[in-house]
Amino acid sequence: MDLHLLSSPLWIQGFLGLGSIVFAELVRDCYHLAGHYWRPLQRLHMLHHKAYRPDLSVTSPEIYRQAQLYNDVPESAVMIMATGLAASLSGIWGIWLGTFYSLCFLIPALARSQGKLLFTDFAHEEGDLTELPSHWTVNRTYHWRHHFDQKNAYYSGHFNILDRILGTSLSLKGKVVGITGASGAMGQALIQALLKQGAKPVALTTSTAEFLPEVRVVQWQPGAEADLRAELQALDILVINHGVNLYGDYSAAAIQTAYRVNALSALQLAELFFETVTESSHKALKELWVNTSEAEVNPAFSPLYELSKRTLGDLITLHRLNAPCIIRKLVFGPFKSALNPYGVMSPDWVASLAVALAKRDFRNIIVTINPITYLLFPIKETCQSLYFRLCRKQ
Repeated sequence: MDLHLLSSPLWIQGFLGLGSIVFAELVRDCYHLAGHYWRPLQRLHMLHHKAYRPDLSVTSPEIYRQAQLYNDVPESAVMIMATGLAASLSGIWGIWLGTFYSLCFLIPALARSQGKLLFTDFAHEEGDLTELPSHWTVNRTYHWRHHFDQKNAYYSGHFNILDRILGTSLSLKGKVVGITGASGAMGQALIQALLKQGAKPVALTTSTAEFLPEVRVVQWQPGAEADLRAELQALDILVINHGVNLYGDYSAAAIQTAYRVNALSALQLAELFFETVTESSHKALKELWVNTSEAEVNPAFSPLYELSKRTLGDLITLHRLNAPCIIRKLVFGPFKSALNPYGVMSPDWVASLAVALAKRDFRNIIVTINPITYLLFPIKETCQSLYFRLCRKQ
């Protein structure tokens, strides 16, 4: 027992108390994880899954009460015991806040198990999904995915710390993922990385390159984005990855080509994809990934490439204010490809790391050897987003 902590100021005790709440949530998440993989708890936890329909209405009052009694009550009790033990062993009275916090879950769970409390907790409220999955915490849409997207993912109860550690903040298993620029080095690498995660890639390509038999191929051309409307409807995730690099060509034709391919074509595809988000479940399942590159904040030694990619990046940031689905930016440094034969990074390594970060719910996925990008990009994105919000018509 640390006597300095026992006699520490109130603000330190309060800080430790908030830490004990996070600890309580981690205990709950670990108990939840055990309910999926430890046989003695599996049958009891599955009652929780059987209790709800896709609109989060209760399938049966009896199953719901059993789920509360055999899953939620023990879960809350374990939270109380863990935080109480930590408080007792340390002698730090601020940690008892975590025990009180856990008690606030145990009492309602007991009441619901006896039919004494009719309304459920916020994560299981009945009705359509109205929000996108939250980023740092768990809301209804985030938790809905645990029930109806992939039960062996999205384990977190309030703070998604455990999911970020385990890489279960996004499940790609069974997801239909369309990738533009699929015949390029990064497109091919992303296809391989997604296949390893159990996804179903669809190659949206302008070339006649051959792909693996399990990859469906769809031909298209910039300027004919509307022809992909039906294909986009069937996608869970669209990865906008195509681009052109004209290096030192500054002619009028080069300017038009750079903006048409790198910015306007990508933007039109994004907007067409947004139109496919028409159902409640789409808010939880559909995502847009856009490869803007680190040219958003750093020189790429190709001015037209930089200008067109920055335009795309800025417009995607603008769309993030009211997009109907999650948008992830892929901010890649110099990887070796036909567009950049001088790249120093392996596209396979970049793609694998990008997918790993997406599974941990990174919304800005930065993969580069340039440390400045990791500093500048978050600042740029935050300031620009704030600027757009302040200037938005209410």
